[in-house]
Amino acid sequence: MRKLIIPTLIITLLFLTACNQQPPQTVKGAFIGGTQGVLAQFEAFGVEEESIYTIFDEESLPLEVTLRNKGEYDVKAEEIAVRLLGPSQEEFSGISDWEKKNNLELEGISELVPEGGEETITFADEAKYTKKVSGVVDREWFANIEYRYKTYLIVPEVCLKEDLTDERVCNVKEAKTYFVSGAPITVKAVEEDTAGKGIVALKIMVSNAGTGKVTKVGDDFGVRNVLSYSIDDDGWECKSGGKVNEARLDETGNAEIVCKLKEALPEDHISTKQVELTLDYKYRDLIQEKLRIKESS
Repeated sequence: MRKLIIPTLIITLLFLTACNQQPPQTVKGAFIGGTQGVLAQFEAFGVEEESIYTIFDEESLPLEVTLRNKGEYDVKAEEIAVRLLGPSQEEFSGISDWEKKNNLELEGISELVPEGGEETITFADEAKYTKKVSGVVDREWFANIEYRYKTYLIVPEVCLKEDLTDERVCNVKEAKTYFVSGAPITVKAVEEDTAGKGIVALKIMVSNAGTGKVTKVGDDFGVRNVLSYSIDDDGWECKSGGKVNEARLDETGNAEIVCKLKEALPEDHISTKQVELTLDYKYRDLIQEKLRIKESS
């Protein structure tokens, strides 16, 4: 009996110890990462000839755009607007609407959904060129893609230290490890510094990794590329170019956000803390595909 009781007690103690342990405070692998958001592609217009989709003037063609979410923000229904551009609307029949939105939520990439969400938007099943064709006519189709997106930044160990001469626990003046979610607006660097006695600051370099335009949610696209952002801790204030919670990208597509503690740390304070920043914006991209229409013999 005694031989049975002792092993049982050991197993029970090990089980209780495991249950009482806190989960590891690490965010390694918090995001898959990447610099893509919603990608769009025209579906085939017809048969490819010399790498150009080609039809005869008596034939009709499907007009479809497939959307794929390759970032890590879940795009909700009707957050993507797709508008057909290029040919005059008078030249083609069978197209009911030249602008449509996504009907489905497009999940971001994850371990469970490595390819991300996908939806095909159909503008026409049988669109037809209505003008007379003599020989060959080429038409360049474009699709303007506008969508709401977010980028998530995690800085797992910000050093909160009142006395910078104290070398214990952590360092203030250094580049910081960070994790950023997959999105066309990304973060290139995070550096911690001091902004006065007892006040630390984070310098966050934001960059447009794609070729599209950026604007704040609710605003129209203009000459400037502007986005919004927010921090998860009310004890911090973030500014970029003197503006709170708004950043304007420069000609190179970059902007610096500086987040500072609002109040000085108490004397001899030393600790580390995780800080999270969310970038919120609307992104615009353009795709194109050539259609060749040949005269029927």
